[in-house]
Amino acid sequence: MDLATLKAFKPTEFEDAADGYRTTGEMATAAKDTIDSQICGAIRGRLKGDAADAALRALRELSKNFHYTQSECGLVSTALNGFAFDMAAAKRKLQAALEDARANGCTVDANGAVTYPAGGEEQDGKIPAGGTVTGAAGSSASPTAAALDRQAAAMHPNPNYGKASQYADRVADALGEAANADAKWAPKLRALKADDDLVVSNADWADTKSDSDGVLRAADAYLDRIASPPKDGTPEQNAEWWNSLTPEQRADYLAVHPGVLGALNGLPADIRDEGNRMVLAQTRATYQMELNGIPPEPAKRQDNHNDARGSMTISPEWKEWQRKYGKDHARLENAMNGMEQIQNRFDRTGEKGLPEAYLLGFDPTGLGDGKVIIANGNPDLADHVAVYVPGTHAGIESIGDGGDCGELGKAERLWSESSAMSPGQDVSTITWLDYNAPDSVPTEATQGKYADEGGPRLYDFLQGNRAAQENAVGIAAHNTAVGHSYGSTVVGVAAQSGSWKDSKVVDDFVFAGSPGVQANRAADLGVGADHVWAMGGPWDDQVVRQGGRVVGLGDIGTIPTDSWFGGNVMESDSGGHGGFWDEDSQSLRNQAAVITGKYQRVELD
Repeated sequence: MDLATLKAFKPTEFEDAADGYRTTGEMATAAKDTIDSQICGAIRGRLKGDAADAALRALRELSKNFHYTQSECGLVSTALNGFAFDMAAAKRKLQAALEDARANGCTVDANGAVTYPAGGEEQDGKIPAGGTVTGAAGSSASPTAAALDRQAAAMHPNPNYGKASQYADRVADALGEAANADAKWAPKLRALKADDDLVVSNADWADTKSDSDGVLRAADAYLDRIASPPKDGTPEQNAEWWNSLTPEQRADYLAVHPGVLGALNGLPADIRDEGNRMVLAQTRATYQMELNGIPPEPAKRQDNHNDARGSMTISPEWKEWQRKYGKDHARLENAMNGMEQIQNRFDRTGEKGLPEAYLLGFDPTGLGDGKVIIANGNPDLADHVAVYVPGTHAGIESIGDGGDCGELGKAERLWSESSAMSPGQDVSTITWLDYNAPDSVPTEATQGKYADEGGPRLYDFLQGNRAAQENAVGIAAHNTAVGHSYGSTVVGVAAQSGSWKDSKVVDDFVFAGSPGVQANRAADLGVGADHVWAMGGPWDDQVVRQGGRVVGLGDIGTIPTDSWFGGNVMESDSGGHGGFWDEDSQSLRNQAAVITGKYQRVELD
């Protein structure tokens, strides 16, 4: 890059362009949200038929386009800011070198060469003449080159030579930095150009991850100016960090670190949702492309032509396919199934009044079972919030299995019943799967180690949930933790994870079909025994609860449905271990009464 170009460079023009892209991204976000939560929600809630289904399909594709636009505009904005930052730094170095040269009687030509005046002591009756020197980029950073320059300056009869050499090197350094910035950013910005079509393909979404990585590496100097989240910060510290950032810094950080923001307890729900949805879209596209790259599975069995009885044998081709692709295929299929169920929840917004969903946590491989945290409604703005923790066998691949009676569906039924019970108030219910749930009964489900690991994670989430509420509206909502089966053991450990002075991250605990909560008394959970609620059922639920008593998931053989535990035992009409969320059931109504703080409506056993 030549001197005139760098002198004329205006960083503000690129910063203004970055602002324009950021604004465009915000408009795309608003359009996407309007389509998803308002337009599609209204269609699902009011219209049925082929025309409505066709409209929803078209709107989903349009929403995907806006989401992609949001992601790419964020990256372009960050890239332009990074380029402007690098060029501005080079320009400041150039201007400083030019000013110092001018102050000492030197001039700099269009090629960066520095002319110095005559000066020094007379030699042979003459003052040493002036001259012109050309700098070399990197000389000042090289100890060897710097030493040679000092030696040459010391030997030169004109003292202005040494100064001019330094100015020339500084000019060369500035021009070299500008040229490097241009060479670094030009391909990065070209790579952010979208395909010239209206289809956002899996390849397009997968490419946003490589785009993000490229911008992140290139913009390291610019992004280093943005403070990172506190290491192992509390939810309150995370919220304080987020509030300290400017809107521009928030947008830049979201563009290149969506997963980091999505996982930070204490941040606003809408920010975590944006970050996690970007990760979800990238992951779905990447996994689908990996699946597409695996050859079709051959038939497992083949005719045994040497057997007159026509028996079947295992196909050698199938055995080879299993050896080469079986594990990867199963892993990808399981994760894709879970991600489809998450998307299905997004696509059902508006059905039966179901509110907008917020993806508060997502990791397809987290802790073995995957991480999925989905809220029905914004928990930051709700009057009543319930966090539902599933038990044994829970995993990303089955998070929505069973339709509206699956793990996601249970939280949705809690939302519907609680909302009906509290007209005029906002309710948010959350499905929380962020622990390695036991996969087998009785081998794993009888061990407390899964709750010991998951409980503190749940406590941090509950603490962050409360911090986000207080940050949003100045006061915490009425918060309830609901644990089913082994999930209740996780909740019990979470209740005892904080110090006594800050342990009240929820107001009520509800335990359904609990095998024990690692506590001997309801009062040990920190909210008062009168705010601890439990219920049980017959048949397999008795097996689970009594089995937990035997193996010690409750201290000294105590479980929450024991009268001597000291909490409230609610009436239940569940027919077994999984029926506590049956529609129009007393079990469901009792949970909703606790969630909404209408304790007088709870039917006790």
